[in-house]
Amino acid sequence: MALKIDLNYSPNFNSTKRNSKQIKFIIFHYTGMKKETEAIKKLTRIKSNVSSHYFIKNNGDVILMVPDLYIAWHAGKSSWKNFKSLNKYSIGIEINNPGHQFKYKKYSPKQINSIISLSKFLIKKYKIKKKNILGHSDISPNRKKDPGEKFPWKYLSKKKICHWHDLDEKKLLNERNKNLSELDKKIFIQNLIKIGYSKQVGKKNLNLLIKNFQRRFRQKLINGSIDKECLLISKKLLKKFK
Repeated sequence: MALKIDLNYSPNFNSTKRNSKQIKFIIFHYTGMKKETEAIKKLTRIKSNVSSHYFIKNNGDVILMVPDLYIAWHAGKSSWKNFKSLNKYSIGIEINNPGHQFKYKKYSPKQINSIISLSKFLIKKYKIKKKNILGHSDISPNRKKDPGEKFPWKYLSKKKICHWHDLDEKKLLNERNKNLSELDKKIFIQNLIKIGYSKQVGKKNLNLLIKNFQRRFRQKLINGSIDKECLLISKKLLKKFK
């Protein structure tokens, strides 16, 4: 698919340009609003104080809202590994979807095709590593759920865009809901921190952290409970997120 990009600039960005080498992450979001037109208005309205670099419409059309070398305001308070305030180091991609508050739905095939094309273009341009392709819920797990459990992370991993755990689904299912010792639960939390999730969030909002890990890597059951399946997934991911 040839990447066609329309322009609808947002005034919400830092006026100082950054060096292209600062761009190390792609962060996916959903809009979380009922109407696509309202989401576009919000991201381009000066009083809203939010924006993204790119917006993907329901029909797959891509809009550039903030040029790559300017810092858009999409991540808010966020962290991953040793990085704080991910706006400085990332490109934000908003995908139109009503989100959990307004009848969360599957992303359309046209949206997914655009996600793939845009991601590949940006990854190649800025030499972004697969381990740095993240969701808003990864970098702000105490505040955000997007892009949510219907986001096609596994499919994107097959397209060599991001990481997935690659474990046998049937074998994993046998480990679901199996209880862990307190020691194994601590190992799971330590694994999440090594992968990149915030240590502070784990201390204060453990349930939210677990749920957002599940939204990313165990999408069929988001219950906030640590079981053997979650532990095995976390162990497998450690090798990929070094």
